[in-house]
Amino acid sequence: MKCTAIRHPRSSSIAGRQPASSLHGALRRTAALVLAFTALALTGAAALAAERPEKQELRIGFIKLTDCAPLVIAYEKGFFEDEGLYVTLEAQANWKIVLDRVIDGSLDASHMLPGQALGAAVGVGPRANLVAVAGMGVNTLAITVGNSVWARMKPGVPAQNGKPVHPIGAASLRPVIDNTNAAGRRFTMGMVFPTSTHNYALRYWLAAGGIHPGYYSASDSNGVTGAQVQLSVTPPPQMPATLGAGTIFGYSVGEPWNQQAALKNIGVPVVTAAQIWSRMPEKVLGLRREFVDRNPRTVRALVRAIIRAEQWLDAGLASGNSANRRELATILARPEYVGADAGVLLGPLTGQYQFERGDVRAAPSMNLYYRSYAGYPFYGDAVWDLTQMRRWGQIPSAKADAWYDTIARQVYRPDIYRAAAQGLIASRRMAATDLPAATAYTAGATRFIDGVTFDPAKPNAYLAQFAIGQQGRGR
Repeated sequence: MKCTAIRHPRSSSIAGRQPASSLHGALRRTAALVLAFTALALTGAAALAAERPEKQELRIGFIKLTDCAPLVIAYEKGFFEDEGLYVTLEAQANWKIVLDRVIDGSLDASHMLPGQALGAAVGVGPRANLVAVAGMGVNTLAITVGNSVWARMKPGVPAQNGKPVHPIGAASLRPVIDNTNAAGRRFTMGMVFPTSTHNYALRYWLAAGGIHPGYYSASDSNGVTGAQVQLSVTPPPQMPATLGAGTIFGYSVGEPWNQQAALKNIGVPVVTAAQIWSRMPEKVLGLRREFVDRNPRTVRALVRAIIRAEQWLDAGLASGNSANRRELATILARPEYVGADAGVLLGPLTGQYQFERGDVRAAPSMNLYYRSYAGYPFYGDAVWDLTQMRRWGQIPSAKADAWYDTIARQVYRPDIYRAAAQGLIASRRMAATDLPAATAYTAGATRFIDGVTFDPAKPNAYLAQFAIGQQGRGR
């Protein structure tokens, strides 16, 4: 597999640069004479050696999606180098390759699906000890259908003032599915990976509309047992072309590949992540646990760079200033990154989302990276992915509530995120209020399209609310 690699030139001056957190800490300690001597000692060679990352040169993978932005901005704005890291970014062809290359050590870290790290811990896919040290985006996906499917769906969608009422439920898709299946053709939709948020979001939306997306089992790794809609894996950048070719009727994918379909008149996005779940975590920064244990300073430096990039990405959004997002669209449009037109990227990045042609709506909660603790690896987020693995049969037997908590704590590492953030807080590059309480299990109350309540402390009670899906019983 040929990867696209992006490298920064090495710089001896940057290689010897002291972390900013140490400098600011030293300045604050000069208030008293004794502390001044301590500060001078800390800023010397011994402190430099203590703070220098164990491994300075890193290979980091990503998929061509807008939520690779934290890595791209950390690279382009020099945040990696500020932390003494020299990073090679490598575009990967699909999520399977990402997972394989992180597990075998070809990549030191990667933009990763949360379910990949969690699945590796519980045997859904290859077993491995992976950890997630930061989030890399909230509300970055959508579900798109082809134009002909939308034309048949639309009459069943409630309308107001001549436009569809949102969110659009999957129930309006039911007649199209039934007619397609009756004609002897399988109604197939694409998603990016079996343990992807995209798979779970699509299944959630379909089931909320009374449509069965199928179960996984020991004899069915495709998850189509009992399915009224068959879901298949397609790499993200190939989604629009696959839809245009008629191979699939719709798909669930991250941006910009939904807007690409809309603006090129291939398909119509019908529902966004935020409309399915008001705060849907999308990607994480994933690494091998062995690497994390052997290189703690490197990992903290890496997380600090990511946090700074996520701050940059969301800077000004609350006051309507989208200058950084406009610059981001130009950067991501380059072929070594996402390679989509800047105009396609810009709308979702600046909170303007096109559904059918001429129907552009405000979407201020799309593509969040820092606001509302979007980059924090909450245990509750991990629990939700695990409940979806159980709901759809990837976890074949019922588990106690405590099991979900144990796996979440094994894979998600907010302790590392907090340690990195404390360095930024000490150097006044991050506000203490931007870090949730140490006891925080989730980001707070959220809403789902079907009105179901999710309490991550009670995963089995959560699963018991669904008419479609596995609950506390095996199959």
